Amino acid sequence: MRARRALTLCAALLGLTGGMPALAADAAPQARPAVEDPVLEERVLELSHKLRCLVCQNQSIAESHAPLAVDLRNQVREQFVAGRNEVEIVDYLVARYGDFVLYEPPFKTTTLVLWLGPLLLLVAGAGWLGLRLRRRAAEAATPLSDAEHARARALLEGGADTPKQEERS
Repeated sequence: MRARRALTLCAALLGLTGGMPALAADAAPQARPAVEDPVLEERVLELSHKLRCLVCQNQSIAESHAPLAVDLRNQVREQFVAGRNEVEIVDYLVARYGDFVLYEPPFKTTTLVLWLGPLLLLVAGAGWLGLRLRRRAAEAATPLSDAEHARARALLEGGADTPKQEERS
């Protein structure tokens, strides 16, 4: 055993551990699997995509690397391990952080503007555009007076003495 340790130490010092995998494997601690329960991790990841990172605000807690997002993912994992279902976990997080933690907030009076705001803006924009087009059509529909016809004819013919220019002189 002592000779084996000495050999491993010499190999490490000389940088030869790549050539002696058996000795290097004995010296290194065994790595744990990254995911202990893949079904649990899948459930955590699925729910994490539905929850907003409170620090980043434009990422889900599954995408964010902020410490709070990591903490929220761990809370979700602990809640699943404790036997709670997705609805109970979401209710817990909403009670703690408010509706803002949800990417898809519920339809209620406090979130009415979020849901109906874009529709109201679209209707208001369409109404404004309709009024502008109606005014433009009304202005274009008024016939020109004889003086305006004469001025337009003079401008088209290239005449320099239009009624407006004569008044300025």
